[in-house]
Amino acid sequence: MKKTIITAILATIILTGLGGNLRAQAVASLADDTIALGDQTTLSIRNALNYPSAEMLTDGGIVALSQTFDTASRTQQTVITSFEPGNHTIRLSPDDSLILFVADVEVDTAAMEPRDIMPLERIPYTFWEIFRWILLALAIGAVAFGIWWFITHRKTVGQIFGITEPVDNRTPEERALQTLDELRRKQLWQSGKCKEYHTELTDAVRQFIEEATDIRATEMTSDETIDAINGQWPTVGNHLKDIFTTADLVKFAKSEPLPHEHERSMSEAVEFVKQLWQLVKPAEEEAGNE
Repeated sequence: MKKTIITAILATIILTGLGGNLRAQAVASLADDTIALGDQTTLSIRNALNYPSAEMLTDGGIVALSQTFDTASRTQQTVITSFEPGNHTIRLSPDDSLILFVADVEVDTAAMEPRDIMPLERIPYTFWEIFRWILLALAIGAVAFGIWWFITHRKTVGQIFGITEPVDNRTPEERALQTLDELRRKQLWQSGKCKEYHTELTDAVRQFIEEATDIRATEMTSDETIDAINGQWPTVGNHLKDIFTTADLVKFAKSEPLPHEHERSMSEAVEFVKQLWQLVKPAEEEAGNE
C-alpha cells in the first residue's frame, strides 16, 4: 500500500514537471515561408517567455506591418512583408530564427510591346482662369491710375480732406531773418559748436540769395558767391565777404573766433539780408509799402 502511494506521488511529480516544460516550450511558424516580392505572410509565436516587438522584427529586409495577441492561446501573430528578394532571417531569439524566402517578380520583356511616348496634351483654359487674369490687369491699371491721379491732383485732394500744407506767404527777407533769429536762440557757439553755428549761418544766407535773386548760391563756392554779388550789387558785397571769410576759417582752418566775432557775423548777415532785399525786392511790394 505504501509502495503504491509513493509510486503515484513520483508519477505525479514527473508528469507535472513534464507538463510545465511542455507549456514553456515556445513554438514559432510562418503561414508561408515563401512569398512574392511585396506579398504578406503571418508569423505566429506561441508560449514564448518574451515575445518580439514589431520594431525588433523589422530588420534585414523584413518589415513588420501589424501585431495581434491572443491571450487564451498565448499566441502572437505578426503580419510581415519584404520588398527585397532573397532569403531573409527572422531573429526570434539569440538561438532561434526562421527563414523567409522572397521571390523576385520577373518581367517578361519579350512579351512587352514598346510604345511611343504620348505627346503632351494641351488643356484649354477655363473661363475663370481667363477672367481672373483680366481682373488682375484691371486692378493693376486701377492702382496705377489712382497713383497718377493723386500725384497730379495732390492739392485738390489735400483741400478735400483738409490736409493741405499751409502756404508760406512770407518774403525771402522775412524767412531769412526768422531763420537767423532762430539760429541766434540756439546759442550754438556759446556751447562750443562753432562750426555748426557758422555752417547754419552761411546756409541761411545762401538760401536767401537763391530765393531773392537768380544766383545759385547753394551750388557755388564762397568766392564765386561773393563775386556774383559784387558783380551786381557791390554795395552789399563787403558784408557777405566778412561772413564767408570768418565761416571758412572756422570750417576749414579750425579757427576759434572771439565772442564778438561770432556776434559780428550774425549782425553782418542780418544787415546783408536787409540791404540786398531793398535792392532786389519786386516792384509790386514797393508799391504796396508806399
